[in-house]
Amino acid sequence: MPTVTLQLPQPALTYDVRIDAGLLAKIGDMVRHVAPHAKAGVILDEGIEQTHGKLAVRSLVAAGFDATVAVMSPSEKRKSLGTMRSLYDVMLDAKLERSSPVITIGGGITGDTGGFVAATYLRGVPFVQVPTTLLAMVDASVGGKVGVNTIQGKNLIGAFHQPRLVVIDVDVLATLPVRELRCGLAECVKHAIIRDPALFDWIDRHVEAILAMDRPTLIELVERNVQIKADVVMADERESGVRAHLNFGHTFGHAIEATTAYGRIHHGEAVALGMVAATGLATDLGLCDRGLLRRVVGLLERIGLPVFEKKLPATAKLMNAMTLDKKVSGGAVRLILPDGLGQVRIHDDIPPDKIGNAWDALRGYVDG
Repeated sequence: MPTVTLQLPQPALTYDVRIDAGLLAKIGDMVRHVAPHAKAGVILDEGIEQTHGKLAVRSLVAAGFDATVAVMSPSEKRKSLGTMRSLYDVMLDAKLERSSPVITIGGGITGDTGGFVAATYLRGVPFVQVPTTLLAMVDASVGGKVGVNTIQGKNLIGAFHQPRLVVIDVDVLATLPVRELRCGLAECVKHAIIRDPALFDWIDRHVEAILAMDRPTLIELVERNVQIKADVVMADERESGVRAHLNFGHTFGHAIEATTAYGRIHHGEAVALGMVAATGLATDLGLCDRGLLRRVVGLLERIGLPVFEKKLPATAKLMNAMTLDKKVSGGAVRLILPDGLGQVRIHDDIPPDKIGNAWDALRGYVDG
């Protein structure tokens, strides 16, 4: 099977997303093609430093790069300005130049933080994404959104900085904990709900093969989801319109993460809960029928993702966290709610009591 290559034309830069098995060992030549320079900065997720990281760095050195490696912890708490300062120090000490590529190898936290470093170091250097989690492959690595968290919320400080190249090697998923694989599937389900009913049915039929790490199934899963993300991003690079649809489930989900100390509930789990809350809210408002809620809950349960959470913080605290979300406009919380499978709309006029009811329902989902 040949390598799948998807091309993302953007106003400032056109880049490829390459998807296959075994690409990590070839990363050096691929980076050399898009960012030829003597020096390169490599930002590694510490969890893969001795495995996938070693393989990638060896390939970069073989391709002629003088590679400077910085390692970071892949935790939401370390996705911070403090971590960025330490990464800047490594790059400055190595005297990386404006044409030196920064390559991030790891999950979405590493890619977002390292990407923000690339966007701001010397006012912007070439950036290459090598995602090693399913969540990062199908979502965070595509589209150029980079940034870090603050104590007030997720991704409130950041930039748009498109990569020169995204390299996706599905073989790295073999070492991924099943919990993280399930978290990545939450984003796949999101793409299906907002854009592609056929993908929703395909995931439902292939849950077992995906969780068993069947290589052809994983390649197709990643390709279909990257294509959806690419189509949305190409239509709206700066999130002024339809790109906001990608936030389905995320306004609820980010509030959960911000109020539970970024850790107990993983991002994909928070997104799953957020999708249930958003679909339940849409059902309550009469925007969609209850059958959609049943289907969403049923698929998330089959994957092994949470659909309710009894230990959520107080509703008032969650509501306050929503008002700090970066999508708030004019003080109004902007929510993406479904009309049906494959169709969502932006709403900024939902009564607070209805949003509160959605939070209350999430503490003990009951399909009535």
